[in-house]
Formats: sequence, structure tokens, C-alpha cells
Amino acid sequence: MTALDAVRGGFGLIGPRHGRHGLTADQVDALTLPIGDDGVVIGVDAESRPATLGLNRPTPYDILFIGGLWTAQVIALRAAAIGTRVAVETGRAGAWERLVQALGVGPSGMAVHEVGRVPPLGASAGSPVLVVRDCGMRPPRGRVVAGPWQSVLTVLPYLSPVAPRLMRQARLVGVQRVSPDEATLIGRELGLPGADVDSLPTLADGVTLWCADRDRQYVMTQATDAETGLLGAARRMD
Repeated sequence: MTALDAVRGGFGLIGPRHGRHGLTADQVDALTLPIGDDGVVIGVDAESRPATLGLNRPTPYDILFIGGLWTAQVIALRAAAIGTRVAVETGRAGAWERLVQALGVGPSGMAVHEVGRVPPLGASAGSPVLVVRDCGMRPPRGRVVAGPWQSVLTVLPYLSPVAPRLMRQARLVGVQRVSPDEATLIGRELGLPGADVDSLPTLADGVTLWCADRDRQYVMTQATDAETGLLGAARRMD
């Protein structure tokens, strides 16, 4: 076969002559690829590997976070950094408005709303939304709920009477340091092993136990220099 015949036959151009690369079946099984979940990097796991939170989904996604404002704001900042529009519904607007002003992103990137005043946000695959509901210990039922490309992160400073209902509704629950009594109640609701229940009152600042179905993962959120400049050091108490 001539070179012209090879091209006409669909084999492409004749390139440099190299030896073939072949693998045995055992070698193929040994191949690994660094594939991880898409999403917002919220810290590192126990093996110091990046831990991501997949916020932008085509299906409704409710997250309950029982913890400090610092971690919630880091998550919001990082969501905005990857192009997610962030709408904050809060009763402590001052704490969030300072953050928005420092970012300088405008309402199209992050906007703060009074409780019950979040407008329809028009989430789409090209313009996903994260709604952060920082409405105190007894957040009212929200007018804006999770939907396609619109996730909702509800923040509770501590366990409250509405927490069991919110835990049952949430697809993902994050828990930071709580009292032993609160840990027992959370463990019962989420079906946590005794070791995890015992660990909750001892968690360091910035550490969160994330629970989804039967999966559990401890994540340490470490601030960048820019985040530390805006928010200070990691803290559980606000």
C-alpha cells in the first residue's frame, strides 16, 4: 500500500515511525485517574485531599449547616468565585453587607435580603444560584425554595426545635462543634455511630462533619490569605 492509498483508505497521514504502546490486562487495572467531584472546594478531608461541595445541580438540593457564620461565609465566597449567584436571606444584614462591599461584586454576584424578601431569582444552568438562609434559630419557611440549579443552604447557629425537621428534609447536613446533649440528639436523628457523636463536642474551629445518607466526612476549612483578610481566623462562635 502506498502513502496515497493509505490516506484514501481513511488511515490518516503517515507520521513518524514509533513503536506501539501496549499494556497487559494487569497494567490496565493498575491505571488510575485523578477524578473528583465538581463543585466548590470547602476544605480538606482527613487525608488532606480537597473536599468539594456540589452546589450547582439540575435537581433541588437542600443543605442544613449547624455551625458558625465564618464557615458559611467562606462557602458563600467560594460559590460566588466560581460564578454562582449568591442570595443571602438574613436577619443580621450588617455581617453580610460588609462582606458584599468588600467583594465589590455587586448584586449580580452576591446580594443581601431581609427575611422573607428574597425575590424570584431565575436560576438556570447558565446562571446557577445559591440561597443562603441565615435566619436565626427558627427560620421561617422560605418563599424561595430549592429547585433546578438553585440550592438552598440553611444556617443554624445551634440546634433548635426546628432542626429535626430541617435535618429530615436536607440532602446534606453539616455539623460543627456542639454540646454533648446536642450531639446526642443530632446523632439520633442522623443515625451517627457513637464515635462520631463523641467527636462532635470536641471539633476544632473550622472543622465540619458533613453527612449525606450513610456517607460521612470530616472537613477542615482553611481560609486563603484574602479570606482571612475579610473574615479573620476560623471560629465557631460569632
